[in-house]
Amino acid sequence: MLLLEEVVLVNESDEPIGTMEKMAAHEQALLHRAFSIFIFNQQGDMLLQQRALSKYHSGGLYTNACCSHPRPNELVTDAAQRRLFEEMGFVTPLQKAFTFTYKAAFDNGLTEYEFDHVFVGQYEGTILPDPLEVATYCYKNISAIEREIAATPNKYTAWFLIAFPKVMAYLHQQNLFQ
Repeated sequence: MLLLEEVVLVNESDEPIGTMEKMAAHEQALLHRAFSIFIFNQQGDMLLQQRALSKYHSGGLYTNACCSHPRPNELVTDAAQRRLFEEMGFVTPLQKAFTFTYKAAFDNGLTEYEFDHVFVGQYEGTILPDPLEVATYCYKNISAIEREIAATPNKYTAWFLIAFPKVMAYLHQQNLFQ
């Protein structure tokens, strides 16, 4: 039996107001809780993944290490650790960085409207990505990412283009990984 995945619907203050099946929330463009994880190596390079081509949107595009949604009654920090392991095959300490809200519509009629909790971490070990989620991955120098975004932003997910400069500002402000 296939279980339907639910997301937590929230208001603009990230207060839960209900739950809904994930695809229905994306079809109706309802604000829901999400998280994004940005991982760096000791050299300060960022771990990027190319989303599997079979993903329900943004397949084949590059993005940060992991993004997903907490389950109902699951702490966002627990969900981030769970999903990082499920998607990329490793665990590492994560630091909550900030939150932001974004809305992005896709060609297939779905919309991401997310209250996004952003985490950062550092990792050097083995990566064992789930091939249903990740086509490939790499660590890339920040300057190279900035050049690619300027030249070919369509290679990256909508949320990455919004979150990347915010993460860079946060890291600079905190003097982390630099």
